Formats: sequence, structure tokens, C-alpha cells
Amino acid sequence: MERWTDSLSRRFSSFTGPGRALLISSLAGLGTIAFVAGIRAGSQEDAAMPSSLIAPGAILEKVAGDFAFTEGPTPDPEGNVFFTDQPNDRILRWSVDGELSTFLSPSGRSNGLYFDPQGRLLACADEKNQLWRIGPDKRIEVLVRDYEGRLLNGPNDVWAHPNGDIYFTDPYYERPYWQRNQPQLEVEGVYRLSADGRTLERVIDDLLKPNGIVGTPDGRHLFVADIRGGKTYRYPILENGRLGKAELFCEMGSDGMTLDEQGNLYLTGQGVTVFNSSGEKLGNIPVPERWTANVCFGGPNYDELFITASTGLYRLRMQVRGAAPPPSK
Repeated sequence: MERWTDSLSRRFSSFTGPGRALLISSLAGLGTIAFVAGIRAGSQEDAAMPSSLIAPGAILEKVAGDFAFTEGPTPDPEGNVFFTDQPNDRILRWSVDGELSTFLSPSGRSNGLYFDPQGRLLACADEKNQLWRIGPDKRIEVLVRDYEGRLLNGPNDVWAHPNGDIYFTDPYYERPYWQRNQPQLEVEGVYRLSADGRTLERVIDDLLKPNGIVGTPDGRHLFVADIRGGKTYRYPILENGRLGKAELFCEMGSDGMTLDEQGNLYLTGQGVTVFNSSGEKLGNIPVPERWTANVCFGGPNYDELFITASTGLYRLRMQVRGAAPPPSK
């Protein structure tokens, strides 16, 4: 069987010039090309998903397509799902009524997204290695420009604690639109920005390439995937916002992740692989794309699983809801 990375390269061979370079860089930046070894799920030997999770008769639907590469899905308080098409530099919105619209373009080459407790959209704005906060009026506030006077590698995925603290991953993936060709930081780390915006500190510095990130709705634990290391860890969140000792959760890295109300963790790469709260694999949701980047719950009842995978946005109706409804406006 051919390597799917070889097939992926051929699939995008029709892209030429700067657009092709940007797309390939974006795919690499999402772990698609360089770090496949860290994603070992989605093969034929994976167990079928438990029927208790997926709604009876539900099938995976492609609700929107023809994108360059989709990422960063996150629901707003009404259940509308926002996601990014990074090579095309835009943030899109899929409404609960099934309508697709552009929320923001240009978007600072946004990657991961998440709504904070006040209902404002956080965005990993990769173009200038920044973290943004976007209001309902689309006013942009730059929250993080650098770390100790040096450019970040490129904020990738983000999660907001119930108390307003913000945690984000910062792996290095070189982009053709940058004015540099090497990192200014020696560490590919995870950072915490305090709720008041006054303190930015590195809370993880020993992973090879942190990528996917999500916390529990009670704010007690943080999950972080090391996509190059092929592992996902769980950390206790201490009262001061720093993290306690890492616990190996499962032997799989991930591009993105989400939690459901039962504490199951959904990881991405080759489809969506689900682990229970003890780190035991429950099964895999196959997705008919070369790469599955990210996942979230959305919809009016918060019981629809939305999946960003290569050129498409997919939806699967579930019997479980997301870990916690989005914050109210």
C-alpha cells in the first residue's frame, strides 16, 4: 500500500506558485507531512465506535467543502461553528440553520480558535505569530505579540480556562509568508496568559512539538498532545495557573482535540479516535479525507460532532453532548 503522504503530495500537485507553497507549509504545520508517525489511529484494526456515543442511524455528512485546508472548529454560545481555512486566510461560520458565511477575512492566517468565557473569539493568528481576541463586532485585539522580546514560533491551538486564563501551544512550522526562516525561541512550548493579560509564562517546555490542547470544563485538568512524540498528556492545573506533573494519557499524538460530557477525549489525525477518561481507546470515526485536523461539538443542542478535515467540514450526530456548553453572551 502506498504511503498516504505520497498520495497527498500528488493530490495537491495542481497548486502552483506561492499558493502551493503556502498550502504545503500549512499542511506540514498541522502535522500532516512530517509527523505521521505520531498518529497511529484510524487503521483497519481500530475498533468500531460504541453505539452509545453515536446517534442511531447517524452517518458522517460533508456539510461544506472546496476549501484549501480547514482547521480550528469551535462553537459559539448558540451552537454555530466557527472554523478556519488557513491557506485562504479566512475564518468561516457554519450556522445552526446550515448556512455558511465568512466571518473574517483576512484573518491573520488564523489556525486554532476558541471562545473565551465572555463569548469573544480567541484566534491563533499565525501570520505574525500572535494571539488575537476578536469581538462580536469583529474588532481585533492583539493579546500576545512576543515572549520576552522574541517572536513566538507560531501559536497553533488554544483553550480558555473558566477563570479567563488562556493556554496555547506554540510549535514551530516555517511559513512562506514569514520574513524569517528560523525560530527565535529554542523551545516549542505551551503558554499561559493570565486573565488580566499581564502575565505570559511558559508552562510546558519538555515536549517535542505540542499541538492539540483542551481543558476540562471544571478547569482542573489540561490535555496537551505532542504530535511529534506520538503521545497525549494530562496535567493538573494548579491554583496559580501553572501545571502539575504530567501524566501520560495515551500513546497517540493529535492535531486537535475535544471532550464530551462523559469525559471521553477525541483526537484527530487519521479520522477521529476516541479514548475514555482512563485513556482506553473506544474506537475510531473514519473520515474520507487524507488528514483530519480538528474537532468540536456544536449545533443547537451541542450534540453534533463537527470535524475539519482537509478540504471539508463534516458533521456527525451524537448521543452525547460536548463537555460543557459554550459560554453565554
